[in-house]
Amino acid sequence: MIVAGCISGTSIDGIDVAVGEFGGAADGRLTLRALGARTFSWSAQVRRDLLELLPPATTTVEQICRLDVLTGREIAAAVSRAIDEFAGGAADFVVSHGQTVFHWVADGRSQGGLQLGQPAAIVERTGLPVVSDVRSRDIAAGGQGAPLAGTLDVLLLHGMTPVIPRALLNLGGIANVTLSDGPLAFDTGPANCLIDATIAAATGGKQLYDESGRLAASGKVDRRLLTHLLSEPYYRLPPPKSTGRELFSGDYVPSGTGLSLPDLVATLTELTAITVAEALRPHGVREVYASGGGVHNPILTARLQHHLGTTGLLTSDRFGLPVDAKEGYLMGLIGYLTWHGIPGVLAGASGTLTGADHARVLGRISPGDAPLRLPDPGVRPVALRVVD
Repeated sequence: MIVAGCISGTSIDGIDVAVGEFGGAADGRLTLRALGARTFSWSAQVRRDLLELLPPATTTVEQICRLDVLTGREIAAAVSRAIDEFAGGAADFVVSHGQTVFHWVADGRSQGGLQLGQPAAIVERTGLPVVSDVRSRDIAAGGQGAPLAGTLDVLLLHGMTPVIPRALLNLGGIANVTLSDGPLAFDTGPANCLIDATIAAATGGKQLYDESGRLAASGKVDRRLLTHLLSEPYYRLPPPKSTGRELFSGDYVPSGTGLSLPDLVATLTELTAITVAEALRPHGVREVYASGGGVHNPILTARLQHHLGTTGLLTSDRFGLPVDAKEGYLMGLIGYLTWHGIPGVLAGASGTLTGADHARVLGRISPGDAPLRLPDPGVRPVALRVVD
């Protein structure tokens, strides 16, 4: 089946669309042929409005309604173009994660979340069925609803030899890891979100991220601020756990530090490197495969390698999944499982990878223009292989 998966991460830096051909639901030995992927930019106004919506900002129901529709239209346009470009205009269905604007965590448990991006707009533009709202069922079942990347990661890890402790790492707005030990999957804390927000605020939106790590490279880490930031209790919580911009917002970094922008960015970059490495250290990981926008920041990856010591730092390209496309293919996989009635979260060290007692089929399906016909249910997946 040809599936278009799309997601916009917590950095809100674009709509990632990945088109792939999935198979293997009948015997659990899944295959993915990656047809192509691309990141489409949000319009300047919608991106601005989305950033202004995020905590600790306040908003209105009108603004949420408008953005739900506008983001849905922009996602629809991106998906339509990607299907034309990579699949000759023909796909079986679309999986749309949407844009997370709130991840509700109370007393260490996810209670709910809100993703914008009206799926009806995607159906109307493409005529295809759309799987959306992929986190809510897991949260309702007692899971964190995140990181869903654990499903793809564990299936990839199952096919790797020799068997050694490995981890897959995503450096998006928030950093998340999946460990073969357990297995476990959880958010470690901030990756790029604090860096991006700090730069955008300091430059009045003229610069949105630390391109090639230039600011961090020209700055000096402030140890006093770093110690303060590392005192956040979240880092010491046991997995499964998840977080977002609700915690790691601009308010997390004290105002009036007196630091220059390069020094502040260098300190926040060091924070990400340390917290990721510390999260991995207890598990004796020997190889880490990274993806996400943070991979393009050579200062961040250099500092992470420093703190990982002898642990190898590689990228998801080794699996045949480009670093900027892995989450798009993840959405395609989640939707493929949903389409075949297969739970979208795998077993982990504590119930499921997300902490739910039992895995659930994820998401909801909006029918397309043709009659909706679902296949016979598949079986629990055991591995995923990326094929040519």
